[in-house]
Amino acid sequence: MRTTVKNIIAKYNNDKTRLMDILIDIQSQYGFIPEEAVEVVAEETVLSKVDVVQTLSFYHFLSQKPVGKYAVYLNDSVVANMKGRAEVAKAFEEEAGCKFGSVTSDGMIGLHNTACIGMSDQEPAAIINDVIFTNLTPLMVKEIVQKMKKGVTASEMIKLKGEGQNGSALINSMVFNNIRKSGPVIFAPYDGGSSLKKIIKMTPREVISEIKASNLRGRGGAGFPTGLKWDFCTKTPGPRYILCNADEGEPGTFKERVILTEVPKLLFEGMAIAAYAIDAKEGILYLRAEYKYLKAYLENTLQEMRDANQLGKNIEGKEGFDFDIRIQFGAGAYVCGEESALIESAEGKRGEPRNRPPFPVQKGYLDKPTVVNNVETLCTVVKIINHGAEWFTTMGSRESNGTKLLSVSGDCEFPGVYAIEWGMRVRDLLEMAGTENVQAVQIGGPSGICIGPKDFKRTISFEDIPTGGAIMIIGKERNLLKDVVLNYTNFFIDESCGSCVPCRAFTVLMRNTLKKIIDGKGVKSDLDNLVDWGNKMKIANRCGLGQTAAQPILTTIENFREKYVELLQEDTKYELGFDMEKAVAASCAYVDRIPNL
Repeated sequence: MRTTVKNIIAKYNNDKTRLMDILIDIQSQYGFIPEEAVEVVAEETVLSKVDVVQTLSFYHFLSQKPVGKYAVYLNDSVVANMKGRAEVAKAFEEEAGCKFGSVTSDGMIGLHNTACIGMSDQEPAAIINDVIFTNLTPLMVKEIVQKMKKGVTASEMIKLKGEGQNGSALINSMVFNNIRKSGPVIFAPYDGGSSLKKIIKMTPREVISEIKASNLRGRGGAGFPTGLKWDFCTKTPGPRYILCNADEGEPGTFKERVILTEVPKLLFEGMAIAAYAIDAKEGILYLRAEYKYLKAYLENTLQEMRDANQLGKNIEGKEGFDFDIRIQFGAGAYVCGEESALIESAEGKRGEPRNRPPFPVQKGYLDKPTVVNNVETLCTVVKIINHGAEWFTTMGSRESNGTKLLSVSGDCEFPGVYAIEWGMRVRDLLEMAGTENVQAVQIGGPSGICIGPKDFKRTISFEDIPTGGAIMIIGKERNLLKDVVLNYTNFFIDESCGSCVPCRAFTVLMRNTLKKIIDGKGVKSDLDNLVDWGNKMKIANRCGLGQTAAQPILTTIENFREKYVELLQEDTKYELGFDMEKAVAASCAYVDRIPNL
């Protein structure tokens, strides 16, 4: 083992900042990360054993215990449950002979729960040994487990389309892209490389000015002006870096999965434009572990661009325009969608958000000035360079220029990706998606807002309802509090990095109070407490996850208060959650055990 692990580490030049890659490769080699491997990694990278363990223990897909020769990670998100996840989970347990959260006695099959895997338009879905299985049914599960017992690999179980070098599979054929509305920007035809030919005739300042003039705001949710971010980055001496945030961990979001499959060159070209603008030589695509099935395909695309002189040295013949990209995989951590946590992870550490200031544009990756943009933003940059800022500003609303990709899922006939102009009314989107009897719409994922029919006239825009892209439709037959709000609150508890006490403690306190209300034991003061705690969360936590972790509860209390009130105990100010009969019985049992009484 020591020799194998040393070879893995040597592949990354014994660089401690590549610890994530090292651990991921060891996990892939052995199905877990053995204690001996931890010791070797610490020795060879000159890290303490504690440093290695604290990193690997942070991520969902890294484990110090065997996860099974066939590691099944079944999504337990809201949409998965809507689409029949319970029946699929039951089938896995019956066929495999073990419960979720455990591995069969022979080590063959491990069943694991996992958060949204970016397949909300085709649930229930699971990852089995980095291969995606979608639209699962109990019958399919039976066939899958039978093949596992016969030794059939996960890749052999599905049909694959496209091949890369050495016959490696490029695209997982069970994953459908479901582009329902393509729009005039991201999925519109384009001449690959044309924007690079254009920028080499411009100065970096002119490129930044063009992006500023377009009023392009970040498409990840926060909406910070892209040109301004680039400009800020140039104020600090280099070297500088470009990081693309493709973590896409917000439950219900999958638009970037579609971009990476359909137009990966568009993304890489956008990263090259950003690099030219800020004079960066190295770029990193930080890709969530759930999309590891795309690795061969994306690496092949990068090589094609290098061969076409669109990446590498002297791009498009421009002396000194040197830039290349590597792919950095995460290992399962929602918080790494926050840009400073992403940087920490890319450096081989726990994905804990940094204190700011300084901001990443001042002190980011390897403590150097860094621009972090998401996939959709960088793709949009290419089209702006090709067509001009003025073209871009003709689309959208007053404060929200251009278009937005939406990931639509849940109770609708046509789940998938919709490219809309900013300013579209929610009700118009619902009509396009084929909905009936809509109870609520969750906009922006769990960290966004949940609205009801009275707000369907509102618009999707920065000036009204901004979103990173997730739109989940909830039908009237769903139990909003139990099926949706409770699931989201559990999600935030699981995904908290634990650094901030309010995030670590209040989320659990709020979850327990929510369950109390759902169980019919709540009183009016519980609602008041939930609002008070939730508002404190917004100001007491340092990152976006902690600041928005109470949103599922806060926005449903605001917009669906009646659903909470109808579950409260009536005509009392007092706490009636206490069960007197159980307490008396427990006391009697205790007394009975005391001798001489």
